[in-house]
Amino acid sequence: MIACVAFLAGLVFGLGLILSGMGNPAKVQNFLDVFGTWDPSLALVMAGAIAVAIFAFTWAKRRKTSLLGEPMQLPTATALDGKLLTGAALFGIGWGLAGFCPGPALMNLSTGQGEVWLFVAAMLVGMLAQHAWAKRGGS
Repeated sequence: MIACVAFLAGLVFGLGLILSGMGNPAKVQNFLDVFGTWDPSLALVMAGAIAVAIFAFTWAKRRKTSLLGEPMQLPTATALDGKLLTGAALFGIGWGLAGFCPGPALMNLSTGQGEVWLFVAAMLVGMLAQHAWAKRGGS
């Protein structure tokens, strides 16, 4: 049952990415280009996502288990440390350069475009490098 719900949640998320235009790198880059061909439409997508998340996280914090009986595993860290800020900066740089973040990139693998496959490969290498660095005791 949990796998079916996870699949359906992923499907809804993917459809949301398609319908909102988040899977289109040109649209994302135009959203980030505030001094050029700025397209503010993705701000509405983000505002909608934040509104849903506020209610969902507020509700989830009051529960010990999910609707399917699994334990709640919510983030507990609250500090703005160097790791968080560095990760956010690297994410933003990658998003701005490529026009992809992880979800839309995985969704766009089905297009067969070489740029998408290159982005996902670079993303996976970066994730593995960070994991190895953290395992060695890096900050």
